Amino acid sequence: MAQKNLLPYILLGLIENEPMTGYDLKKEFETEIGEFWSVKHSQIYLELKRLVANGDIESNTGYFGNKIEKTYYKITPQGTKSLEGWKYSYEDQLAINKDEFVLKLYFIKDKKDPRLKELLNEQSHLHKKKLEHLNSRLKEVFPNKKIIDNNYGHYLILNHAIKREMEYVSWLEDAILSI
Repeated sequence: MAQKNLLPYILLGLIENEPMTGYDLKKEFETEIGEFWSVKHSQIYLELKRLVANGDIESNTGYFGNKIEKTYYKITPQGTKSLEGWKYSYEDQLAINKDEFVLKLYFIKDKKDPRLKELLNEQSHLHKKKLEHLNSRLKEVFPNKKIIDNNYGHYLILNHAIKREMEYVSWLEDAILSI
């Protein structure tokens, strides 16, 4: 089954509240959105061009407060309608998780394979670092209940990521003990 291109909706959602430059959008993928969605820098600019051509966003290029020319993108009423339609649509299937580590495990046949312990230990180290990072982000982004209440979806995603990493670390530790 072909994957649905969700990048247009992500970009529309990010510029829904305020105009942003391509650089601003790229930075979002390096922080908050990047916790659960990745995209190449070049894909952002290609999609912005498509969204302008489709009439979902408008671009405004000029000098804004400094001597560097910038292009800001703003959502149009058509883009808002498209974004709202997507927000309230539902899929009747789960997303496919692509995990190269799990794929490598699938092809290890013998419990005594020398690669197994190294793979498991490396992944355990990486997931513990990720869990530490997510916990620090939770404290930084949501220092109080009012901020949580005003950004509840974002809070739920971050909370989910923490629980996912906790479970992944637990599973890895069990696997390491079993060999």
